[in-house]
Amino acid sequence: MPDRSDTPLAPVLLGSEPGSFPHSVLAERHPAIIRQVRESFPYDPERHRALDALLASCAKGVIEPLPADAHDRGRWTAWGADLYTGRSWFDVPWLWSESYFYRQLLEAVGYFTPGPWQGIDPFRPSKLAELDAPETDEELAALDSLADRPTDEQDRALLHGSLWGNRADLGFRLSAAQGEASSDTPPLVADDSETLWSLLPPSGAATLCLIADNAGRELVPDLLLIAHLLTQGRVGRAVLHIKPYPYYVSDATHTDVLDALRRLTAAPGAAATYGRTLWSAMTDGRLVVRAHPFSSGPLPFAEMPGDLREELATATLTLVKGDLNYRRLVGDRLWPPTTPFTEVTAHFPGPVAALRTLKSDVITGLDARTEAALVEAEGQKWRTGGTHALIQVRT
Repeated sequence: MPDRSDTPLAPVLLGSEPGSFPHSVLAERHPAIIRQVRESFPYDPERHRALDALLASCAKGVIEPLPADAHDRGRWTAWGADLYTGRSWFDVPWLWSESYFYRQLLEAVGYFTPGPWQGIDPFRPSKLAELDAPETDEELAALDSLADRPTDEQDRALLHGSLWGNRADLGFRLSAAQGEASSDTPPLVADDSETLWSLLPPSGAATLCLIADNAGRELVPDLLLIAHLLTQGRVGRAVLHIKPYPYYVSDATHTDVLDALRRLTAAPGAAATYGRTLWSAMTDGRLVVRAHPFSSGPLPFAEMPGDLREELATATLTLVKGDLNYRRLVGDRLWPPTTPFTEVTAHFPGPVAALRTLKSDVITGLDARTEAALVEAEGQKWRTGGTHALIQVRT
């Protein structure tokens, strides 16, 4: 790993402080997710007992080990399970406890166990409901008006679509850049988009890796961006990294990619054209989908295994999408917000860009004026409210 001695390590985020955002996730969100999953399917009594036991563990218990015959027990041991099992969920690194919660939730519903519930995504009903919502039709219909815009406007709109996911309509994405310079607390708190585009000239020679975040209406804009880059010749090949199994409620799996692709190809107008571009790219190898086990791991990207490091090192650019992947990219630590993004990502094996809506405390790469203005206007709520975003690049 490159030397980062000039950037002292900040404290790792834990969930032990009452009133903190990590504490609220562990104490409130995780029990709510268990209850939601419990009602999503007609699970049998055994599954109900397992979910109730996990709920009790989250509320008052300690982290339990995986079953002795779990197919990935050795992997989780390598990821620190022996170190953290037997301890409170609140007293281990937040990134680790969050990730392990979802692994234990899948254990409780029998996702990996031979039987009727094997391979059944417990979050699929909510994913499909979002993908099939009328708002998705409105988003896709807006693509028709984009087709006549200049290429640079298309670039910006589709990049901002991927950045903001389902938080804003296409009109906002087209106009966002114009309104930001006039405010000390802009929606976009850091914008390296010019550097990003400079790494993807329309030569058709670039390889893009996109590490995806959420499914549904947030995955669709990611796919649209890939289709646009392929069509414009900014990318000759794209590799889409998704999760190998359901994770963090809404994170994208291979099934979710196929659902989104079918949604596009069945839509009218320009959306179907994008969908056919992606369908063709998958069939001829220009678009490849990967599901590396580390994608659902509880560790920062600085600790990625050698095979994944070698693959990402060959990319012209890796786009890292979303809040969780940002935490894994820079390290899930309470960095001073002015900590240089380039320094905390020096470990990454190639050029990397982060597209992220702010939904957790971790942040780097801000200038001091922007940070001060955000704190004065919003306290610390700007870190977690999802109302601000960033585009950061390390070449």
